[in-house]
Amino acid sequence: MKDILGLLPLEAEKIDRILSLGLTMKARLRRGEKTLPTLVGKSAVTLFYENSTRTRCSFELAGKYLGAQVVNISASSSSVQKGESLVDTGKTLDAMKNDFIIIRHPMSGAPGLLARTVKAHVVNAGDGMNEHPSQALLDMLTMREHLGTIEGLRVAILGDIRHSRVAKSNLYGLRKLGAEVRMFAPATLMPAGLATMGAKICSSREEAVEGADVVMGLRIQLERQKAGNFPSLSEYAKYYGVNEDVMKYAKPTALIMHPGPVNRGVELTCGLIDGEASRIEDQVLSGLAVRMAMLTILNEEEEA
Repeated sequence: MKDILGLLPLEAEKIDRILSLGLTMKARLRRGEKTLPTLVGKSAVTLFYENSTRTRCSFELAGKYLGAQVVNISASSSSVQKGESLVDTGKTLDAMKNDFIIIRHPMSGAPGLLARTVKAHVVNAGDGMNEHPSQALLDMLTMREHLGTIEGLRVAILGDIRHSRVAKSNLYGLRKLGAEVRMFAPATLMPAGLATMGAKICSSREEAVEGADVVMGLRIQLERQKAGNFPSLSEYAKYYGVNEDVMKYAKPTALIMHPGPVNRGVELTCGLIDGEASRIEDQVLSGLAVRMAMLTILNEEEEA
């Protein structure tokens, strides 16, 4: 396993291995153990062609907590602005003997292209509308920690599924580990073909949430879509958002999750976001832990 490009090509055993190590890392972080020698002498570059707060910061901290030297590169301040191609950028970073390249790119497939070009380990931090593997892994880590297992869970995913790489990666990963995935969105935000990938497409919020162990809202990605997918944010919240009445259909112990950032009062009500069932803040710590696990396992694969 040279790279982690998505959960679609990743075997269930390797997903489980990342989650198991992620739980160990999370326990260490809670104890204040933030200095590990795992990647001492290694270097990592975060190469982001899109804006990010959570993903970029957690990958940077993950590398530093493991002892690596980490450098951040933003496309807006790099040679990309001078016309340099992704392949040439990768060759330049490879020539500097970087061990890890963590890339976020607006074009689907860009991390795979980079991985075929460089010797460094490539980690996909989100590519277009394709996949966001580390987000799905942190989501599953949160579920496993609080619910004990992934197998047999019923997970409802609601929101802007068409533009969500998080939804796709979660679908792939959750199904491989034995969970049922239900999805609901306005017809304009529901892509074709998800049923053939194992999702149950629901016709209402209530159907999606019925008996759910986890209810996950997805951000309305206004920056990726054209106008006309729904009349307004207020109407979206009224007819498609998750509120306290909708949550009555879920299990009493159901978790509330969201990959962030949240449009408060749109995908989820403020009461749910800040309520006792919410695991949104805990997902952030899960993200740091699972990214530490990803880098550790890639390094172990290299040394094996």
